[in-house]
Amino acid sequence: CPRCMQCDTKFDFITRKHHCRRCGKCFCDKCCSKKVPLPRMCFVDPVRQCAECALISQKETEFYDKQLKVLMNGATFFVTLGTSDKSERMVCRLSNNQRYLVLDGNSHYEIEIVQISTVQILTEGFTPGGGNTRAIGMILQYKVPGSEELTQMKFTASEDFSCNKKLSASWLAAMHKATKLLYESRDQ
Repeated sequence: CPRCMQCDTKFDFITRKHHCRRCGKCFCDKCCSKKVPLPRMCFVDPVRQCAECALISQKETEFYDKQLKVLMNGATFFVTLGTSDKSERMVCRLSNNQRYLVLDGNSHYEIEIVQISTVQILTEGFTPGGGNTRAIGMILQYKVPGSEELTQMKFTASEDFSCNKKLSASWLAAMHKATKLLYESRDQ
């Protein structure tokens, strides 16, 4: 790697090359000077990253610190499978190894995260001029192992008082952030 992959500066005795600990590309000191923790790659202390990777790592760190606990604790939803009219009350949470979406009720489902193809968060309360909206549910599409067709599940926040609707909205917001991070990392 004779030149910086960002600014095209030639490396020599004075201009040293550094590599981003996240993407592995070669950069000069100016283009790879950010130091950010990278826990998903087992770097506990802050490590050198390029500006683009540092931004993503900061978002991931915020997610791990705040949203991951919400997803693992779970929330209660009415879940409708496919085009069925019947819904079942289920607790939805992220598994301890963070690889599955676990749904427990009268039925039990474990959906592998890598099999999820789309997530659409359902909201209400849109006001003209950019007012606040509130998450009330989501539609999830995923592939069943051994099949090429997509299966759809609809999650709706429970209306009764025994379920905490605020907790469900927080869980949906965390799920939205998780899917956004996943899609951004897939594009990288």
